Amino acid sequence: MRTYDPKFKIEAVKLAQQIGRTKAAKELNIPIATIDTWIRKAKDGEMSGVTPNPQVSLSQADEIKQLKQEIKELRQTNEILSEATAFFAQHRKK
Repeated sequence: MRTYDPKFKIEAVKLAQQIGRTKAAKELNIPIATIDTWIRKAKDGEMSGVTPNPQVSLSQADEIKQLKQEIKELRQTNEILSEATAFFAQHRKK
């Protein structure tokens, strides 16, 4: 098991707040679960030197909910566009 310096953890959380946790984990070559733990600890005040940023620390459930809503909106938009295309194609034949 790899151990990390407390300063590294703080900088990793700050980077995650700036560019997102997934990109930060990839850039620092650390597991996403590890950075998630550090973000949670920072949010709970267990890590000094970091100001919590709740927007970055969306839970996976919140992220899934947000993505499902986006998919729903895109499907509705697609349906409207399909109906409009059919409407105009029908009127064009006449």
